[in-house]
Amino acid sequence: MKGRQLYLVPALPFFFALTEAADGHAENLQKWEMTSEWVELFNGRNLDGWKPKIKGYPLGTDERETFRVEDGLLKVRYDGYSAFDNQFGHLFFSTPVSKYDLLIEYRFVGKQLEGGPQWAERNSGVMIHSQSPQSMQIDQDFPDSLEVQFLGGIKPDRPRPTANLCTPGTEVIYQKKRLATHCTYSQSETYLEDQWVQVLVKVNAGEEIQHWLKNKLVMRYKSPFLTNDKKENRKISKGFIAIQSESHPIDFRRIAIRRFQIPN
Repeated sequence: MKGRQLYLVPALPFFFALTEAADGHAENLQKWEMTSEWVELFNGRNLDGWKPKIKGYPLGTDERETFRVEDGLLKVRYDGYSAFDNQFGHLFFSTPVSKYDLLIEYRFVGKQLEGGPQWAERNSGVMIHSQSPQSMQIDQDFPDSLEVQFLGGIKPDRPRPTANLCTPGTEVIYQKKRLATHCTYSQSETYLEDQWVQVLVKVNAGEEIQHWLKNKLVMRYKSPFLTNDKKENRKISKGFIAIQSESHPIDFRRIAIRRFQIPN
């Protein structure tokens, strides 16, 4: 997502009722809530339990196969596009969650699709506490959510942290203040080329959320809430998980979840 610009979307209702996930995913989610074991949300074979929402298209339509599984990896690709025309996309896991640890391993590959915005080069992310895909407008760029933003280094002498925070349609408390900027850098190092990066996100419902890399805490914030919702209770304590398509190819080899564990 674009860094350091305020992005506002129209107020939308959130649909957080639990939905039945496909092919036993609901059962697996019950399992991780009962134990401390990791449960794989991406099974390495297909996209069972996931559903795409591409800007301009109905939920479930991905005619260019932006999101696909090849060689055991979940790949985001653009070979079906002639050019990128702000067709931002998200692949949603089918069940909302609240209090959990999320482990993601990703790498950027190849070149950005022609027409993609400059800020989207080696840029992707995972949305947490997201509104449901069913509640998104057909031409909505991004769901109201918290984004754990992934950035890849472009030049060796240009710092470009990853596991940052972006806030489409939301706000948080950061360093004891209401965060006004849209995207905020973490304290991570810069990752160049196509190396794999592992990110751990610790989500404690509507309380504190932490981003970790290499056993180092690089970002923390708390008390997320909706910016544009007019209801009295604007706090966010649960929501959907979604990965992005923003014009630069990216691979995911692991997306796993476990019951929230208090960090040492």
